[in-house]
Amino acid sequence: MTHPPHLPQNVDQADLPEASWDDPARGSVRWKTLFSGDVTATDSLVCGIALMSPGDTFALHFHPQPEVYFGLEGEVDVTVNNTIHRLKPGVALFIPGNAVHGVIRADQPARWFYSFAADSFAEIAYTFV
Repeated sequence: MTHPPHLPQNVDQADLPEASWDDPARGSVRWKTLFSGDVTATDSLVCGIALMSPGDTFALHFHPQPEVYFGLEGEVDVTVNNTIHRLKPGVALFIPGNAVHGVIRADQPARWFYSFAADSFAEIAYTFV
């Protein structure tokens, strides 16, 4: 499949709304979508910023696509296949496709950049466990 050529995109996260899950069982994590083919003229990558406040959760889940987290602010424990990884500013975490991962509970404010190799966020088939 070939994709049409796209122009460079410039997005300021300060101008973007926060999104969250409709189902509280999925957790209270919030995010801002930076690039996703359903909302920006982009393809091949989905990128955003995840946001957590103290007490927030991100239920354990998996999806076929691998994902990368890159810590921006604060620290949080990310569980990946029953192993805890401390995500903090400057730390990158590769999460293999179909790996069960999530954040049991944030103990401080945290923000991280995330990215998937997909055309749009809608393609990410989340399965919560």
